[in-house]
Amino acid sequence: MDKQRDFVLRTIEERSVKFVRLWFTDVVGTLKSVALAPAEVEGAFNEGVGFDGSAIEGLTRTNEADVLAHPDPSTFQILPWRGEIDPTARMFCDITTPDGQPAVADPRNVLKRALAAAADRGFTFYTHPEIEFYLLKSSKVENGVPVPVDSAGYFDNVPGGTANDFRRRSVRMLEDLGISVEFSHHEAGPGQNEIDLRYADALTTADNIMTFRTVVKEVAIEQGVYATFMPKPLTAHPGSGMHTHMSLFEGDTNAFFDASGQYQLSTIGKQFVAGLLRHAPEITAVTNQFVNSYKRLWGGDEAPSYVTWGHNNRSALVRVPLYKPGKGQSARVEYRAIDSAANPYLSYALLLAAGLKGIENGYELPAEAEGDVWSMTPAERKALGYGSLPTSLDHALTLMEDSELVAETLGEQVFEYVLANKRREWAGYRAQVTPFELESNLEIL
Repeated sequence: MDKQRDFVLRTIEERSVKFVRLWFTDVVGTLKSVALAPAEVEGAFNEGVGFDGSAIEGLTRTNEADVLAHPDPSTFQILPWRGEIDPTARMFCDITTPDGQPAVADPRNVLKRALAAAADRGFTFYTHPEIEFYLLKSSKVENGVPVPVDSAGYFDNVPGGTANDFRRRSVRMLEDLGISVEFSHHEAGPGQNEIDLRYADALTTADNIMTFRTVVKEVAIEQGVYATFMPKPLTAHPGSGMHTHMSLFEGDTNAFFDASGQYQLSTIGKQFVAGLLRHAPEITAVTNQFVNSYKRLWGGDEAPSYVTWGHNNRSALVRVPLYKPGKGQSARVEYRAIDSAANPYLSYALLLAAGLKGIENGYELPAEAEGDVWSMTPAERKALGYGSLPTSLDHALTLMEDSELVAETLGEQVFEYVLANKRREWAGYRAQVTPFELESNLEIL
């Protein structure tokens, strides 16, 4: 840590950095930032930077307002979009109370606690997200509908198109920030794009996702367009998911790999998937935290609605891919419900906790879903024992409220805040008279 601190202080001086932004995330997953002068960074390392946590969504109660932000020197990066005029850097922070204890409502700390629980069992948790988003001509709507920058489709190559230039610029900027990108391509919706980040430990991945969103927004502004991670901005087109591939390692060994297992998935891997399936409905209020999230989950277009698993089955909630047969390091499972607007720290903490619960209690993996689950009748799904994900935010909150797993993983304060915050969102949504109702009812009733 001292070497990392020395490196940061030396780089600030050598690169003539003028501002250092301290980044952290509120409970909803909104990035927060405070800028320090370079002369203040050493003091921030030693003592933290104090602020009123009660002003941040869900971070503290009013009577516990004072908190400290402690920059993590391993996350130091120069922000490339700031250029050479007034060079600016950033570091992610851990939030503590004045007596040095981790703030219980710091999302980064929630994930750290979950990772520590995995480490106690000998596991390291790795994740690899596929992040989808829409590029729109602006944040304004025309005739009540957002306007995409193009009408291209899945994997389309559009010479000279906005999306091509956008992805190239974004990927280069991410690489400049030390964030490795695996793939980038146009997605199925008009103006929809996907950029996949390389595998990393879950804490690094969560930090990278927060940086990714900022990069995408900044590049969009630079290119005169607007980027949104809204789960379902267009009624007639696919929503934006954040399919996440996951694996557990024991040292250098992939605990999910068994050369003799079905799809080369080990017993531990099967139990992890069983845990994801059993607890998926109760964690959905976090992995899909907005009213709009349920328009994606229940709007078709390959979004998973039912609690199933499969191999080459895009309708399954959990998929077990087999990209590189016989290569143990690549064994992983893919969780397909989480959307691009989720708080990655809280979501990954819950996905890990659900999988570990499956291992701890020896959950048995149900039979694989081999057909198209969407095209089945309700009676067919019931006969096969396929449950469903929540159909609305209200439904998801009801399931979460009774979940010991979620309460234990998030901690009492975050658990209570998420419930209260999202109930307010649902109440506000439910009170709206929508264009659908006016068009359907006004003239005939």
